[in-house]
Amino acid sequence: MEIEETKEEEKKNNSQKLSTEEITSELNRRGHIVTSWEGIGGITLPTEAIATMYKIGLPDNPKAPTVFKMNFPPGCTIESHTHACDYSEIVLEGSQMIGRTWLYPGDVRIGLANRGYGPLVAGPEGATVLVLFADSQWAGIPLGKGSGNTLGTNEITDRFET
Repeated sequence: MEIEETKEEEKKNNSQKLSTEEITSELNRRGHIVTSWEGIGGITLPTEAIATMYKIGLPDNPKAPTVFKMNFPPGCTIESHTHACDYSEIVLEGSQMIGRTWLYPGDVRIGLANRGYGPLVAGPEGATVLVLFADSQWAGIPLGKGSGNTLGTNEITDRFET
């Protein structure tokens, strides 16, 4: 009984929302932190996609790899774009079309910096993906006539960057 209560308490503690400052403080103090996607907290973008992001290591390190979990609602469309660093995307749930190619759970897409792709369109059940960027240069760079308004860069930066 005590083990189950301890697990529930740990899960509750890991779900408490943390600020970037709290993450930095705990990393500096202990060298590691345990949290959850709920603890990191997501932000709803203008496209209704939900972005959650953290950096591997200290949040203010520009060389730190950056991890995103993105939840896209059904039919959500993100304009064609690129990134200034290499990245990889793993489909966790649902489906997503990139250009004319459909990706499904377990599919892995590896991309080079400054190579365009898109648009991205979430399938009828939506899509949840994990995106790993080589460093902090994750911000989407719109291509062609895109305005960048579907990328959510300002909203994500305001919430997660120090």
